[in-house]
Amino acid sequence: LMVIEHAERFGLSQLHQLRGRVGRGAAASACVLLYAPNEAGRVGETARARLKAMAETGDGFEIARRDLEIRGPGEFLGAKQSGAPLLRFADLDDDALLLDWARELAPRMLDRDPELAQRHVERWLGGKAQYLKA
Repeated sequence: LMVIEHAERFGLSQLHQLRGRVGRGAAASACVLLYAPNEAGRVGETARARLKAMAETGDGFEIARRDLEIRGPGEFLGAKQSGAPLLRFADLDDDALLLDWARELAPRMLDRDPELAQRHVERWLGGKAQYLKA
């Protein structure tokens, strides 16, 4: 048995990893998540979404997908690990084929017109274009 107090304060990946530490043998096991409501008697929306995901699935890939959905992907180029994505027109989950197409097209664009490609990068990435040179 594992009891996690104030589970609303943990990230989804942390909760999933902790839950995975019990039940490794043949004996039955359980992981109990306890949470404390705030002064208004409620649990925040984000914390509620994390706890709901933990109650609904034990699949690590689904946990990761939900974590991405809840927290956002953050910056691909930079230090911000969560939040609104840099992509302004695409969704990582829904537009995977579009992203594959763009990944395939980018080298051709660089070969044909490097200056145009550079202007495009600067337009979309602004000051973050420096990360591409690493």
